Amino acid sequence: MFLYDSLSQKKKRVEKPGGGPLKLFVCGPTVYDYAHIGHARTYLTFDTLVRYLRHRGFKVSYLQNITDIDDKIINRALLAKKPPRAIAQFFEKEYLNNMKALGITSVDRYARASAYLKEIKKQIRQLIKKGFAYQTASGVYFEVKKFKDYGRLSQQDLAKLRPGWRIDPDPEKKDPLDFALWKRTPAASQLSTARGQRLVFASPWGPGRPGWHIEDTAITEKFFGPQYDIHGAAVDLKFPHHESEIAQQEAASGKTPFVKIWVHIGFLLVNNQKMSKSLRNFITISQFLKGHSANVLRLLVLGHHYRSPINYTSRLAHQYQNSLANIEKFFRTIALKKAGNETKAFLEEKEREWRAALDNDFNTPEALAILFAVMAQAPKTTVVKKWLAGKLAVLGIKIKAPAIPVNVRQLLKQRQILRQKEQFSAADQLRKKIGSLGLLIED
Repeated sequence: MFLYDSLSQKKKRVEKPGGGPLKLFVCGPTVYDYAHIGHARTYLTFDTLVRYLRHRGFKVSYLQNITDIDDKIINRALLAKKPPRAIAQFFEKEYLNNMKALGITSVDRYARASAYLKEIKKQIRQLIKKGFAYQTASGVYFEVKKFKDYGRLSQQDLAKLRPGWRIDPDPEKKDPLDFALWKRTPAASQLSTARGQRLVFASPWGPGRPGWHIEDTAITEKFFGPQYDIHGAAVDLKFPHHESEIAQQEAASGKTPFVKIWVHIGFLLVNNQKMSKSLRNFITISQFLKGHSANVLRLLVLGHHYRSPINYTSRLAHQYQNSLANIEKFFRTIALKKAGNETKAFLEEKEREWRAALDNDFNTPEALAILFAVMAQAPKTTVVKKWLAGKLAVLGIKIKAPAIPVNVRQLLKQRQILRQKEQFSAADQLRKKIGSLGLLIED
């Protein structure tokens, strides 16, 4: 199997580690607001990828972080006049409920940043010791110029980027691009509220909180070590988040590469615009699920290649609602004849095509097209339905085919005998009786 690596910009073979699991980390949410369908695209994609990898025989250890220490959480708490921890706990619970509602079950561990402060501080001390970080009155910063490959992942020209980079209030920073490893909380803020209300933690560099980037590398080093197999997230996290992760971990450990394959998911736009609260086009997962099933959103996501953008519209959602309806109709139709050798050979060919599509940079649109081709060309036999149900289940789509009750099967046998005897009037009476039980017969 091959996946496109954003760093090398080439497809790389997914290698089975000797004796251990394939280690996958995906950037999780910052829990200050409700998760939206853009988030859902990322997490549905990786859930499906892990399902397929496991189907292919890979052991996968799937780790996802929960950012529960962040300025956005503090700002939301100030607006709501609630403790930041309460805000984080509420939205984390909402996020996990959304994941459950979407059928996302592949994650092995959710790791909250607040539970790994010891590991975060340890990594900061290591970076200071190795000369990659320095302290100012406002905190500790990573010195970007010391890491020569900074910007390589996102193909950024730092010289052009630097003059227009965001203004930082710390005049002691050596470079505008230097990013915070630890943010010191001013003394006045520490005293303004009860302990813990502003997410203030003790450290050798003064009371404060960790920077965003250091949380992820401290967590992944704890569980995966300084190097692992696949790192995934939405494409907008390439810079500065993932650039900073690479710099931190490789500088701290002295080992390269930090990650073998970087997998980035394309944007999800709404009516050709990026989702924004100011534009009022922000669609939460819960809002979507009020009008459509989780299967519809998964089909919509998988109907586009993971690296391509999706322009979400209500019309697109209805299109995939109809696709799901066609799948369900296929499974509701029951053929009473057995599959012949031709059908079995046909399915073996489609199996090869389906696997080849997913092995080639996880081409889910092509894989779905193969399944729809089977529905269009193959007889609706039990063998075909079982094959389709298995493939859909690997993709996280579960379709329950109705069973024929025993009494209906007996009526069908009686009707078939009457037809063979050319007693069509009596056979039609049984057809009507079976129809009254909810089954339509087509000869």
